[in-house]
Amino acid sequence: MAPGNDSFVTEFILLGLTDQPDLQLPLFLLFLGMYIVTVLGNLGLILLIVLNSHLHTPMYFFLFNLSSIDICYSSVFTPKMLLNFISKKNIISYTGCMTQLYFYCFFAISECYLLTSMAYDRYVAICKPLLYNVVMSPKVCSSLMLASYLMAFSGAMAHTGCMLRLTFCDANTINHYFCDILPLLQLSCTSTYINELEMFIVVGINIIVPSFTIFVSYGLILSNILHVKSTEGRSKAFSTCSSHIIAISLSFGSGAFMYLKPSSAVSMNEGKISSVFYTNTVPFLNPLIYSLRNKDVKHALRKTLRRRQF
Repeated sequence: MAPGNDSFVTEFILLGLTDQPDLQLPLFLLFLGMYIVTVLGNLGLILLIVLNSHLHTPMYFFLFNLSSIDICYSSVFTPKMLLNFISKKNIISYTGCMTQLYFYCFFAISECYLLTSMAYDRYVAICKPLLYNVVMSPKVCSSLMLASYLMAFSGAMAHTGCMLRLTFCDANTINHYFCDILPLLQLSCTSTYINELEMFIVVGINIIVPSFTIFVSYGLILSNILHVKSTEGRSKAFSTCSSHIIAISLSFGSGAFMYLKPSSAVSMNEGKISSVFYTNTVPFLNPLIYSLRNKDVKHALRKTLRRRQF
C-alpha cells in the first residue's frame, strides 16, 4: 500500500481528539481504562466460552467471534490514539494510514454481518426451536462467519482501493485521531466524487442489508413472542434478545449517523465525537452487555472460579 506516483504526501499528522492541553491527561487515562476493560472483558468472554462445554453452542460461537473482532477492532486505532494524547507531534506514515484504514473497515464491516448472523440465530432459536440444531449446524455457522469475513474483505478493499487513487498534495494534517474515510477525503487535491459515491454505495449495502435482515428476524421473533400465552415464556424470550438488540442499536445507529450523508454535511468535531462512540464505546460495552445480562455467562464464570479454587 505504498503511495502512487501522483501522491506527494509520505506521512500524515493526526490532530487527535482535542487540542486542549488540560484535557490530554484525563482523556488519556479515560481511554486507557476503556481499552484495558475492552481487551480484558472480551478476552474473558473468549476464555469462558472455550473452557465451558455448555457454551459450545451457535450463539456462543458467534459471541466468541464478536469478542475476537472487538479486541482487534479497538486495537487498530486505540494505541495510536493514546499515543496522541502524550505526544507533541503525532505522525503516521502514508502506508500506516492506509493499513489502518483497511483494518478499520474490515473489522467494522465484519461486525455488521456477524450481528446479522446472531439475529438469524435468535430467530431460529425462538421461532423454530425443534429445528435449531439442524438449521444452525456447525457447517452453517462456519459458512455464515466465512460470508461475514468475505463481505468485510471486499468492502475494506473497495474503501482502501478508492482512497489509494486519490492525490494528496501539500495538505497532510488529518483533523481526527485515526485515518478515517471522511477526514482523508477532505485532504485530497483531486476530485473525490468517485470515492463519495463508492462510500455511499458500500456503506449503504453494509448497513441496509444487515439492518433489513435484522428487522425481519426480530419482526418474526416479536410476532412469535406475542403468541406465547405464558408470561414467563415471553419474559425469557425478550431477555434472550435484549442484549443483542442493544448491541445492534449502538453499532448500526452510530455508523449510519456518520457515513450515510455527504462529507460536506459532517463537521469534523461532530464526526470525532460520533467516531468515539462506535470505535471505543461499542467494543467497551459489548462484553458488559453480553455478560451482565446473560445467565449462562454468569453461571460459567461462577463455575470456572469454583474450579480454580480447588
